[in-house]
Formats: sequence, C-alpha cells, structure tokens
Amino acid sequence: MPSKSLRPLRERPGHGTQLSERVANRVREAIMLGELTSPDYIRTEKLAAELGVSPTPVREALMALSSEGSVKWEPRRGFRVVAVTSQDIRDLFDVQAYAAGELAARAVDNFTDDDIADLTGIQARIDAAYEADQVGEVVALNHQFHRKINRGAHSTRLASLLRNTVSHVPLSSYDEIPGWSQASVEDHAPILAAVTARDREAAKDAMYQHIVHVGEQLIDYLTAQRERS
Repeated sequence: MPSKSLRPLRERPGHGTQLSERVANRVREAIMLGELTSPDYIRTEKLAAELGVSPTPVREALMALSSEGSVKWEPRRGFRVVAVTSQDIRDLFDVQAYAAGELAARAVDNFTDDDIADLTGIQARIDAAYEADQVGEVVALNHQFHRKINRGAHSTRLASLLRNTVSHVPLSSYDEIPGWSQASVEDHAPILAAVTARDREAAKDAMYQHIVHVGEQLIDYLTAQRERS
C-alpha cells in the first residue's frame, strides 16, 4: 500500500451501511487517482485507521468493491488493487452516456413549458457562475441541471442504472478537471436548445456527446495526475 495516507472520514453513528458506501467511494476514488495502485494490497486495519473508522465498514466496502472488480480478494494476502485503465473509464462513461441520453430524450416527451423554463433558469445561473469564476456554484447547479432532466424522464429504473454507473467514478473534485466548468456551459447549450425545441433525438445525441466529452476530460486529468505522482 502506498505511503500516502487517504483522507479520513468521519464515522456517523447509526449509519453503518451509509458509512461503508462512503468508504467504498473513497477507495474507488483513490484507485482512480493512483493513490492506491495495482498490485498493492489493502490492509483492512490500516485503511480503517487512515480513514478514521472501525474495521467493519471497511471490510463491507472491500467486499462490495471485490464484487464489482475494483479489488480482488486473495486468501492469506488480502484485497489486491485492480488497475483501472483508460478504457475502463471510457467504458463506464459510454454506459453513462447511453443512459443519460435516453433519459434526456424521454424528458423531452414529458417536459411542460414550466419544466423547460426551470431548466433554462438553471442554465442561466450556471453561465453566470462560470463567468464569475464561482466553481463551487457551477458544480452545484450542474447537478441540478442533470437531475431536472433525469427526473423529468419519469424512468425510475433507467435513472437508477445511471446512478449506479456514476457511483463507479466517485470523484469529489470534478471541478479540478481542466475544462470541466466550461463544458457545463458549452456542452449544455445544445442540450437545452434541443429540449426547448422538443427534439428528442437531438437532446439524446447532445447529452450523449456531453457525457463522452467529460469522460475524455477525466481520462486526460487522471493521466496527468498519475504522471506527476
């Protein structure tokens, strides 16, 4: 395991399941960023101490990560980190792009004039926050923009599939990716235009291209981070 310690988490009494999910997300992020690298072995007690939690949620998290292939259990040795390749990330974003694109198309079918006005207002606030260099506000409003579309699709299972896929890329610092905030302005423009025109195929394609673009930005960012480490 690398000498670099992971950021600690604060344990929340009574929320064991939620805590194990937070631990899993932190480990996924550490693997993505190269803080944990293959073929390192993760020691449960050491990781628990670094994160400031008990070993139980760490074991639960590592078992969940093992089932999805992020780590591999090896008897008498522990959990070995499995390398994440650029193609792995590209695959994840391709799945995200398909689901998000389909949700956008379905939202077009369901949106009222008020929904379109709300989405337009959110994007106007994103544009203003970007111009004011308020990155944190861009992040929050970007989430609102996508949530408005995803909920507007009225497709609970597809939205759940998207959330599950997104959870495999749990970066807490998307705003640090060069060009990410700009994409929330430039890539959203054709999405909003298609929704406003009630063109479901154009909305689907614009959303698909947006998600794929962000995935490529992430790959470039992670590659640079790993080269510096």
